[in-house]
Amino acid sequence: MQLRDEDITTREVLDWQGIHLIHFFGSSCSQKARIFLNLKGIKWKSHHLNLAKHENYQPWFLGINPRGLVPVLVHDGAVHIESNDILTYLDDTFPHNQLIPTDNRAALISSLIEEDDLHLDIRTLTMRFVFPKFLAQKKPRDIEAYETDEGTVAGQRDPHKEVELKFWKDYAQHGITDTQAQTAAHNFKAVLDRFDLQLKASTYLTGEQITLLDIAWFIYVHRLTAATYPIKKMHPYVYQWFMNLLGKPEFAKEVATPTPVKLISGGLHLSQKLTGKTLSKVAF
Repeated sequence: MQLRDEDITTREVLDWQGIHLIHFFGSSCSQKARIFLNLKGIKWKSHHLNLAKHENYQPWFLGINPRGLVPVLVHDGAVHIESNDILTYLDDTFPHNQLIPTDNRAALISSLIEEDDLHLDIRTLTMRFVFPKFLAQKKPRDIEAYETDEGTVAGQRDPHKEVELKFWKDYAQHGITDTQAQTAAHNFKAVLDRFDLQLKASTYLTGEQITLLDIAWFIYVHRLTAATYPIKKMHPYVYQWFMNLLGKPEFAKEVATPTPVKLISGGLHLSQKLTGKTLSKVAF
């Protein structure tokens, strides 16, 4: 999705030349974009935005993407948002080493829509089983800044913002409930069961070639693993596929977990184990 000129109030980015990516190291969609760029061999300039410090709610960034989400691609002054749209655009613009093969494009795009529809589910499991609520929840002033920002997408107030606001307001009020966690986990199980059958007969999700679908689901499986979803036990062929991709440097370096994050998640997992509130206990 390319934003219109009138949607962009941080006007400096209109003068940026070349490929620029605004991203956060721990954002699943940012990780997906970086792996894609690695595999394509596209040179790009990094602009790291610290979501842990809520920099995505600052006027500078909301003036680039009113949705307040990363990654954002700026290519020769044109601003593109939404990770799958960004990567589809890049694959079309730089056709060497295609990651959306022409002969399988329609089916792959359809599968990417299914992946995108699970974005709130991966966030649900992340905010319940990877990060403690007191660290993950948004500050009231950031919610207010986001809600009152008058930025537009396609010249209009973006309905997607209401989805974001509802999630974070509900999360601040009651966290992630067992029911929400169960629903999200079972949504992933349904897809991973299907993938397990596919991967029993092929190396990658669409055959013998890595595609954008493999990148997208590698990121999801990595995050599910961080949430203690029992991938190896429940989906053994998906696990083998995941470990194969994790062995590739283009993938591994983009999902390396900093030590402080490991310690925080480890403490949360220990607490959940002691109270019988692990993902396996809650969802399966």
